[in-house]
Amino acid sequence: MVNVLFCGNDGVFDGFLTCALSLMKRTKSDEPFSFRIFTMELPRLNPKYTGVPEEHIELLRKTVQKYNPENTLKVIDVTALYEQEFAYCPNEGAYCSPYTLLRLLADLVDDIPKDDKLLYLDADILFQRDVHLLYDIDLEGYEYAAARDHYGKYLLYPNYVNAGVLLFNMAQSIKNGLFEKARRELRRKKFLFADQTALIHATTKKKLLPQRFNDQKFLHPHTVVRHFSKRLFYTPYPHTENIKQWQVDKVHNVFGYYEFDDILNEYLTIMTKSKPE
Repeated sequence: MVNVLFCGNDGVFDGFLTCALSLMKRTKSDEPFSFRIFTMELPRLNPKYTGVPEEHIELLRKTVQKYNPENTLKVIDVTALYEQEFAYCPNEGAYCSPYTLLRLLADLVDDIPKDDKLLYLDADILFQRDVHLLYDIDLEGYEYAAARDHYGKYLLYPNYVNAGVLLFNMAQSIKNGLFEKARRELRRKKFLFADQTALIHATTKKKLLPQRFNDQKFLHPHTVVRHFSKRLFYTPYPHTENIKQWQVDKVHNVFGYYEFDDILNEYLTIMTKSKPE
């Protein structure tokens, strides 16, 4: 079983769907996936902070089970846990949204396996190659494996990691109190990159992965994971753009990527068919 965790609300549903499709279409084995989504209702911060509607949950479940009837999907409302751990903390106004903090609740959720691996993925990710190139990495003695942040490794320090792709060794993480320490850091002090910085501060031992497991700027033949995070462009003038994989025209016209067309065409077909007549 490949355990995958997403966190977010309906605003990134297109990411959940496209990422899940990429996992299933690029993976050669018949090993089933166990998908879990942490979501929450937090209208006290923003009226848009609502969960994932049932029709989208069922659409995603139907899609993953079409590839393998043994694939499972569970959407877990962690509102109560969030309020218990993070309500009114200095990092509720996180750089993206408070949903980025939800991954740090993994040790408190009964449905998450505590003695297995857990692959956390941001929603703005596509797999170009088989997930087992990442998932099967040996984590004995490590809390998690992650790749360096493309910009942070230059601007902050060489081993600063990006938390958009995290392969957790849950047993070691819980033993070392990784999640608990990170939550304590978030309650203690405001951080620019909230969950990411808190996780790094809480880490006892991590395994650094090559950039191809979380490529935030380029797509190479050896890239396993392409992370569509905010990127710096130098032409026609220095500026940043935050192009996501579900913005198909921009993926083609700005990035010039056609390697994901089988994934993105299926995504567009699914979304078109799901709309009412």
